Amino acid sequence: MGFIVGGVQKAGTTSLFGYLSLHPQMVIPSTKEAHFFDDETQNWAEPDYSKLRRLFPEGIGTGIGFDVTPIYLFWPPALERIRRYNPRIKLIFVFRDPIERAWSQWRMETDRQAESLPFHVAIRQGRWRLRSVVQTDPAWRVYSYVERGFYARQLRRLFALFPRENVLLLRSLDLQNDHRGTLESIARFLSIQSFPPLAPRKDHTGKTRENELRPEDVTYLREVFYDDTVEFSRLSGLSVADWPTVDPNVAIAG
Repeated sequence: MGFIVGGVQKAGTTSLFGYLSLHPQMVIPSTKEAHFFDDETQNWAEPDYSKLRRLFPEGIGTGIGFDVTPIYLFWPPALERIRRYNPRIKLIFVFRDPIERAWSQWRMETDRQAESLPFHVAIRQGRWRLRSVVQTDPAWRVYSYVERGFYARQLRRLFALFPRENVLLLRSLDLQNDHRGTLESIARFLSIQSFPPLAPRKDHTGKTRENELRPEDVTYLREVFYDDTVEFSRLSGLSVADWPTVDPNVAIAG
């Protein structure tokens, strides 16, 4: 496998998968999200990498296989497992404002009927559902609206394991507003030919519904995320000036 897109959830990784699938040098996996390195049923003392190989057709030649599984950056053991698989693998991560990301995840989980709490409860009292279970418990996949948004913590773990030159950090806003420029950055990073001219795409926009995001919830989350978001910007070199977490004049996207 040539590279991994490992996060973050609700930041445009489905659209990125669509763009990558249209590049002539890519070999499209049979499943968009392999969920190999976050699979807690795997025997990690002797991992079965043949499961990864089965994602791709035999005889792919010089084509580049890839995996797009957004939880890898957040799931505690996943990065260590990826390094064991290939310490020199290239990694791509796309980031979104953490308040917008949390709201979008909650909407997804309520649409799936995996969440019954209203958003304002889920981001406050609902966090206690994670306090009594280990961070590989299935609850962390669903109820981690706030926890997934602490990007600086995740970057520190990432950079302790992989060299910076093997990591490309992107913003979902740039993928949305300048997909050609973002795709060109990816092509340079992967040392592949430029992407063909592609129309902009926005996959998984979600259902149209009444906005239940209250101003007091935004204020609360700004206080929760602010310091980590500023630190994330310092560590990543990415701008957060147009993120609602640090600019109260920016509206929250759906």
